[in-house]
Amino acid sequence: MIGVIARNTVREVLRDRVWFVLLGFGFVLLAASRILTPLALGEGPRITVDLGLTAVSGLGLLVVAVVGANLVHQEIERRTVHVILARPISRATYLIGKWAGLTLAVWITGAITGVALVGVTLLVRGGEAARSVSEAVILVELSFLPLTALAVLFSSLSTPLLSSLYTLSVYALGFWTTDMRGFARQLEPPLAQALTCASYALPHLDLFSARLEVARAQPVPAFQILLAAAYALSYAAAVLSVAAVAFEGREFK
Repeated sequence: MIGVIARNTVREVLRDRVWFVLLGFGFVLLAASRILTPLALGEGPRITVDLGLTAVSGLGLLVVAVVGANLVHQEIERRTVHVILARPISRATYLIGKWAGLTLAVWITGAITGVALVGVTLLVRGGEAARSVSEAVILVELSFLPLTALAVLFSSLSTPLLSSLYTLSVYALGFWTTDMRGFARQLEPPLAQALTCASYALPHLDLFSARLEVARAQPVPAFQILLAAAYALSYAAAVLSVAAVAFEGREFK
């Protein structure tokens, strides 16, 4: 049943007109990186790769925040959720199916732009750099696992606008978790403990960044990829567990 819900979710996301607009925007960013090359004073290839990785991660984030944040709420508003949950299917299974489908749709989006970026990198920087970029794209794809879980959680409990804002806010704060813990050491309790707990509750998105290796055209350590995958799956599982408990107690009109 999870597979059926996931497959229908993928179709729903990829048929959305917003998805086509966002995908087009991603390719515009890739093209812009090549247009800006003559102005880069010898750093054109690096700028191409940096903007390309930004396009891959930014495009996936927008798909999650704009399309994904509306998935569950949309079915609640249309009352189609009643038809689905009337079958022998638990609400937890429904949410997991939604998460799996949204994640797959975002991965497809990232793969399209990622393959284009690797191809461009191969032309402008060579095979070693292209390998480094491909591994960086894998890390970016893994970072979407916790983000899609958060989007499903927010979408099941709030409106699309608030869900999008929550998702974007968590993404922005996810790159500051280490700094938040450092800042917390300078504060007095209980504010220090609250800030420290918040830093651990947020996804640690720095773990999914490989910009240093990409800049040096070096391979990304296999341990970092494995650690990122384990962390992403664990975090997504925890968020989905919270979502399942919260969604189980929600009453539909």
